[in-house]
Amino acid sequence: MVGMLAAMPPPAPRFAQPGDARFRARGDACPGALRLHRADDGALARVRVPGGVLTWEQADGLRELAGRLGDGELYLTSRGNVQLRGLGAECGSELASRMYEMGLLPSERHERVRNVVASPLSGLDGLGARDVRPWLTALDALVCASEAAAGLSGRFLFALDDGRGDVDALGADVTLRARGDGDAELRIGALESVVRIPAADAPRAALLAAMVFLETAGSPGAAGAASVAAAASGAAEASGAGGASGAGAASGPAGSSPRRASGAGAWRVADLPGGAVPLFDEVVRRLRAAGPPVALGTVSVPGGAPPALGVAPPVALGTVPVPGGAPPALGAVAGPGDTDALSVGLPLGRADAVRWRALTDLARDDGAGELRLTPWRGVVVPGVRRDRAPGALDALEAVGLVTGDRSPWTGVAACVGRPGCAKSLADVQGDAAAALPVAPRADALPVHWSGCERRCGHPRGEWVDVVAGPDGGYRVSVVRDGGRTGEPEHVTGDPAALATAVATARAPRT
Repeated sequence: MVGMLAAMPPPAPRFAQPGDARFRARGDACPGALRLHRADDGALARVRVPGGVLTWEQADGLRELAGRLGDGELYLTSRGNVQLRGLGAECGSELASRMYEMGLLPSERHERVRNVVASPLSGLDGLGARDVRPWLTALDALVCASEAAAGLSGRFLFALDDGRGDVDALGADVTLRARGDGDAELRIGALESVVRIPAADAPRAALLAAMVFLETAGSPGAAGAASVAAAASGAAEASGAGGASGAGAASGPAGSSPRRASGAGAWRVADLPGGAVPLFDEVVRRLRAAGPPVALGTVSVPGGAPPALGVAPPVALGTVPVPGGAPPALGAVAGPGDTDALSVGLPLGRADAVRWRALTDLARDDGAGELRLTPWRGVVVPGVRRDRAPGALDALEAVGLVTGDRSPWTGVAACVGRPGCAKSLADVQGDAAAALPVAPRADALPVHWSGCERRCGHPRGEWVDVVAGPDGGYRVSVVRDGGRTGEPEHVTGDPAALATAVATARAPRT
């Protein structure tokens, strides 16, 4: 039935220009493909790409739009989405129309909430417990079919991990992780506690968790609880009936309360005043209520409430530490049969027309016809014949893409900095390029350069934090699990000293 959902054409969206009422809405200001952000270098559009999956035609269409309407480059985000920058003030309608034609805008109301990352090599290298692509298709369809889901903020994130632990480590608000026994684990935020559910029910359980978050974030009371339950049930029914747009989804009271909740309360699970534990407990309660009594050890937990999902999943609890996931290795990754997946990085997450065309041409002529954008600002091209992979990697390296872990660009990221961002205190991308080593250590920590204290796009886990200051210098420190490991080193006015400080900080502690 998910296939039916994907096949049905959504209704054409209503387009709007920046400046009308929808673009002046208070609250969540995350940019999208319809709500453009005004930057110093022009308007910015952020195109959500669930799971990072693009057909080569869609990828080539984005290149054409960037060249005709923007600055000619494509910018990857830490969620595997694409940004176009330098857009003209009056291009909104044309941009949205082309996005719809390309299949990148299935629902206008949901375009900013389709934030889903997925294991980029899932189904390609045989290392995951299952291919999460069916989850991706189903979850995206369920989100777009739920009127209530439109109330999620543009910052709320789903992660679909195929069991290898890569995107499970990204701190998503709702994570599904495949298990080797055919089941799935549902995680809320960064909690170690997980709830085990049948894999077939995983996408609907993820949507339910998001709906309970909306209710919890705004504390809408009994009316809100009823609306969220109705929204989750309606999403499940829409999945079974094959409705793909929001046309047949819950409306009216079922959608209005969660939208108010997201506007007045927390944007993400980490923002909840009470933390993630109460939300997790409530999600588990709703899952239990969806089926018959569930035995947890020697304790029988009764059901009795109306089904929240339209399914009857058994529920088991466990504790699984959040792993320290890693991006795909760069280069050729052995795939099924006689094919490889080619994994490359984009220096500072940017690709001009030449680099982007090299990727789309490879996907079209020698690959499986698709690109997978990674949350680490890289691209995977599946299905390249093994005998052609070495030559293809050489061609990608020749245009400036990163094809191996010994590149100076490996592990280096930065915000856009000056001149694109008015808040930035420095040209961080230029300074990052000037501070590159000849080649980093194989075990070097990732480094993120930021033009201001917001640190847009910084990684998780352990990383080197380089932040511009008002005096023209930078503060360099190591961050682990959100906290600093020591006092920052302040470097001013000497590029060589800055490069040395960054290289020293990137050396892992023993």
